[in-house]
Amino acid sequence: MGSAESTPTPQAPMRTYSRRQRPASPQVTLDEKFDAFRIDHAEPISSNSILSSDNSEHVSGAQTEQYVHELLKDSKNRLALSALSANNPSVILERPSAILKDTQYYNITIPNEGSPVTNQRSSGRCWIFAATNVFRVAIQQKYDIKSFELSQAYLFFWDKVEKANYFLESVLDTVDEDVDSRLVSALMASPVGDGGQWDMIVNLVTKYGIVPQTLFPDSWNAQNSSVMNRLLTTKLREDALRLRALKASSSDANIAAKKEQMMQDVVRILTLSLGPPPSADEKFTWEYYDSVNKLKTVSLTPLEFADTTHVKKFISLVNDPRNDYNRLLTVDHLGNVWDGRPITYINVDKTVLKEACVAMLKKGLPIFFGSDVGKQSDSQKGIMDTDLVDYELGFNVKLGLSKAERLMTGESAMTHAMVLTAVHLDQDSKPVRWRVENSWSSTAGTDGYFVMSDAWMDEFCYQAVVDPSVVTKGIRDVLKQKPKVLPLWDPMGALA
Repeated sequence: MGSAESTPTPQAPMRTYSRRQRPASPQVTLDEKFDAFRIDHAEPISSNSILSSDNSEHVSGAQTEQYVHELLKDSKNRLALSALSANNPSVILERPSAILKDTQYYNITIPNEGSPVTNQRSSGRCWIFAATNVFRVAIQQKYDIKSFELSQAYLFFWDKVEKANYFLESVLDTVDEDVDSRLVSALMASPVGDGGQWDMIVNLVTKYGIVPQTLFPDSWNAQNSSVMNRLLTTKLREDALRLRALKASSSDANIAAKKEQMMQDVVRILTLSLGPPPSADEKFTWEYYDSVNKLKTVSLTPLEFADTTHVKKFISLVNDPRNDYNRLLTVDHLGNVWDGRPITYINVDKTVLKEACVAMLKKGLPIFFGSDVGKQSDSQKGIMDTDLVDYELGFNVKLGLSKAERLMTGESAMTHAMVLTAVHLDQDSKPVRWRVENSWSSTAGTDGYFVMSDAWMDEFCYQAVVDPSVVTKGIRDVLKQKPKVLPLWDPMGALA
């Protein structure tokens, strides 16, 4: 992408064709397709043999076979076949130049990176790990600790409880919708998924606080959540149908009593799977060693412990070029605590988002951010760069979707939350690359840290959570708007 975008990308009007109206397929020769890469003098395929213009909606086996035969006359394609069919194309087509330029050197870093590197294992708790990795920096500074980890399982437990209740309330709220409507289907698809959003973290920490990991460590089911999730999903789908039927014939008191029984089942499953969590308003005793190895002890409640994080003041910026910038967005029926803080995004130009991130890092503050981590990335090397893999060279195809078009078509969405801890600026104070703290253990990337090119951030970063002080008053005032409501299945809700 070039200069910063200020308006949404317009959608072209949809055009449909009947069989009689459909225009004939263009006649394209192999010379036109492969001319830039041809390294021998094989005869090009005839212009009318791939698709018959008289019957262009069908492709025959014979036509495809002829295309394959002619394709493999080109030695470049035979070389590509040998390399790409027997190996991972994403590895074979990596550009050495991209790997060499993406180094872990930065001229702006936060003074204290969290330690140790965390590991979400076989769970979708990235947003909880990213948030707790942000929180622990403030806690390590306050208590003068070198190495420290918050309990992700504690927030995970309460998130599942709250999501189950949110789902059952949503079922009652949408009882007038057909069960196979898109909204109800979307609710049923993942009643208590592992994912989440920043505002959902705010809801949890505000209601339940946080605790050190030593007080509530991961159980097997926290690290491997799929079995527990399948059981909860099956139970809640069954409960949803029962509630919908009750709504038509029972009193509100009867419905409330039945829902209470359903929630007891949920809590039982979670307690036996994850263990009983500490109480939010009861004091715990925490022992730790400070930076000079002196043993310290504190006694406070999870809610008191959370006061250090200042979690409630941060705001969520997103870059969604489908929608107007300087516009407040939310997502319908997406949340965890019923009647809690809603999902709230301030949609801004990508330059505004990056300037806010640079300002945060200059203040020494880490940044929770959401991105599409699977695009143009290598988890082993810890590189995210739009130049990393040259699919166009290997397969001789053109890939030209814009950021807005990727969102429109489902090609991209927020899939993973991580933390920014450093940035390298050039002589004009423009970002070149960013340091990313991940939650895939110290074996991924460089001791658990990734390097993200600035171009990758432009294309595949969608969200950054920042202190309001690093944006203008005009951006902060967007929070006063009535939000545009995106549907539950929108890509802006994908991280949850």
